Amino acid sequence: MIQYFRMLTRPQLHAYFAALGGWSLDALDFFVFVFCLSAISTEFHTTVKAVSEGVFLTLACRPLGALAFGWLAEKYGRRPVLMLNVISYSVVQLATAFAPDLATLLVLRAVFGFAMGGEWGVGAALAFETLPAKGRGFFSGLLQEGYVLGYLLASVVFGLLFVHVGWRGMFIISSASALLVLYIRFGVEESPAWTAGKAPHRASAAELWSAVTHYFPTLCYLVLLMACFNAFSHGSQDLYPTFLQKQHGYPPSVTSSVVIIMNVGALFGGICFGALSERIGRRRAIVLAAALSLPMIPLWAYTQTAVTLALGAFLMQFMVQGAWGIVPAHLNELSPPSVRAMLPAFAYQLGNLAASKMAPFQAGIAEAHGNDYAHILSLTMAVVAVALILVTWFGREARAAELKVG
Repeated sequence: MIQYFRMLTRPQLHAYFAALGGWSLDALDFFVFVFCLSAISTEFHTTVKAVSEGVFLTLACRPLGALAFGWLAEKYGRRPVLMLNVISYSVVQLATAFAPDLATLLVLRAVFGFAMGGEWGVGAALAFETLPAKGRGFFSGLLQEGYVLGYLLASVVFGLLFVHVGWRGMFIISSASALLVLYIRFGVEESPAWTAGKAPHRASAAELWSAVTHYFPTLCYLVLLMACFNAFSHGSQDLYPTFLQKQHGYPPSVTSSVVIIMNVGALFGGICFGALSERIGRRRAIVLAAALSLPMIPLWAYTQTAVTLALGAFLMQFMVQGAWGIVPAHLNELSPPSVRAMLPAFAYQLGNLAASKMAPFQAGIAEAHGNDYAHILSLTMAVVAVALILVTWFGREARAAELKVG
């Protein structure tokens, strides 16, 4: 790991850490809501399924944010739009803490989804247009695991502070994500590829949309791929804390410990498979990780102790996020230069939209069967892992492609 960072210049390091920080804190704010589903449902006298519609609304609104912030990043640069993005999702996170009722909370989660939708594409474009091609698989793996770092941080905050501050306090604390803007403002330079590609006339919204439609077959494939990826991720993660609390009756401290172990596995998986993709290729590494998730299902869903569930969660997320760790590099390499801040993120978030009903779907079936989450979680993972293997295998890749703009 150290040798990869040693080959980077100071501007490359700062750009990478800005992208990693933005995605990590974005994920922190998202997963704070996931951890608080049960508590919110209790305060508002409703079901977990009803509150989990907030997860659906967040995911459903992310494509709009990807399109809007992606267009702004193509026109005005990656750096200023990334700052705008971070401020946006942090402000909405703070506002959620003061939601007076479920309806207001759900509206705010939809707005949060819009802000969240833009961060991944803008941050990834800034990072990969700044970094060298060598080691891109490793950096992709670590960048995508910013999502896991956010989940891990949410796990720690939940375990240490929830019993003292409640769910509203959790949202107030996580809104401190806005402080990242200071680092971006004073420590990060604009993408050199975007700067080199600048012309007196930057592309209009109509011209950018024309470019997207020109590459419509690529967009369709990437959306299908990301639908499988998002079902793979959200189907295994979003309701796992609820599964531990509702089906096994674990308190916040035990739930937090299991999820922390789960996310350590996810972090190592993303880095390992990201680096492995440099050797065996992006597609083969994704297929390998997805295939290895299948034998982990019994340990992950059906064992009865916190220790065995933690082991199963560690191994499952090692594979799930192992596959995911390849996504940032893979999508940026497959995307045309003129729409790189917009097309990968738009495809990513349309895939999110396709999988956005996963949490309410799983929660509804589990609640209808006496809070039996194990069966629907395991069935979900078996189906989507096979789908991801097939879609990836019959796709293409452009490993180590040179990333330019315009």
